[in-house]
Amino acid sequence: MGFSTDAIHAGQIPDPVTGAVITPLYQTSTYAQDELGKHKGYEYGRTQNRTREALEANIAALEKGKYGIAFASGLAATHALMSLVKAGDHIVISNNVYGGTYRLFEQNMTNYGLEFSWIDTSDAANIENAIKENTKMIFVETPTNPMLVLTDLEKVAEISKKHNLISVCDNTFMSPYFQNPLTFGIDIVLHSTTKYLGGHSDVIGGIILTSSDEIHERIRYIQNAAGGIPSPFDCWLILRSTKTLAVRMKQHDENARAFADFLVKSGLAEKVIYPGLPEHPQHELAKKQMRGFGGMVSADFGSLERAKKVLNNVKVFTLAESLGGVESLICHPASMTHATVPKEEREKFGLTDSLVRFSVGIEDVEDLIGDVKRALI
Repeated sequence: MGFSTDAIHAGQIPDPVTGAVITPLYQTSTYAQDELGKHKGYEYGRTQNRTREALEANIAALEKGKYGIAFASGLAATHALMSLVKAGDHIVISNNVYGGTYRLFEQNMTNYGLEFSWIDTSDAANIENAIKENTKMIFVETPTNPMLVLTDLEKVAEISKKHNLISVCDNTFMSPYFQNPLTFGIDIVLHSTTKYLGGHSDVIGGIILTSSDEIHERIRYIQNAAGGIPSPFDCWLILRSTKTLAVRMKQHDENARAFADFLVKSGLAEKVIYPGLPEHPQHELAKKQMRGFGGMVSADFGSLERAKKVLNNVKVFTLAESLGGVESLICHPASMTHATVPKEEREKFGLTDSLVRFSVGIEDVEDLIGDVKRALI
């Protein structure tokens, strides 16, 4: 089926009891059993929930995967991935990922004997050179947050298979509508469903997608054993939101293209970063592995003072953490999303104090452009 058809129907059937078109909210902690040792496939709410199963099947279909395993947050999903490695193992990871991922790995998982190499994965040679005898996983985010640097997914898959490594891609920025890493040979896709999949800034969640039976079995076990599951209502909210994912992403993309073009032509920012701009160094790769350029735009305004002027004076954009909602958000990565990344590390990949990240929403783009113009007057 086509993407929009799957978004609306995959994983969902009319309720067999009432015929309800929308998957019901199965708000229950446990299930009645017919007799000792005999049940209907459902025993306990942490282990099974029909609303959660519908969400997992829905997003798995959108990502062209076999399995989906949902979690209470994107970081809970990321943490679950660490069950695939053990003390003494080494992971190669993009040096510019979400700050929460950096914090989890560098400030927590290293305490359990894991080793991480933070490298520029946009150059495949860097990935090859970083691999050691104890390397078990390659973890990439493409485009990265917030520098919008791309990694060639086909090359990552090739390198991973060559060295018998697990490949992971955080696909949060693109959503399944614009990019499907599994189709390039990547083993695992990760999403913060809080962002574009949820799309309305009203729910926290995460999900892992894979077509590997072995990986699915392990992550499914961890989902139940560690218990970092989303509530049935959170699953219902995200399932509601995926139905409009296609139309929302089209508008995010259209608005972001126009907004980035405005920033370039106006000269208000010293540097504008957006994969859809022809001057983006990886524009051709973006066209190759993505079906659009997404709704995220970053801009360096040259000084912290000028960045503050934008951040503090916009009225339509909302100064806030997060991204991917229908409303436009603006943030200062150095002091917000990436504050836990040491300044010297941030500056290595260009994340300066004068950088501003825009999550371009689906409002009238003329209002978004006017908002930034007024903020800088």
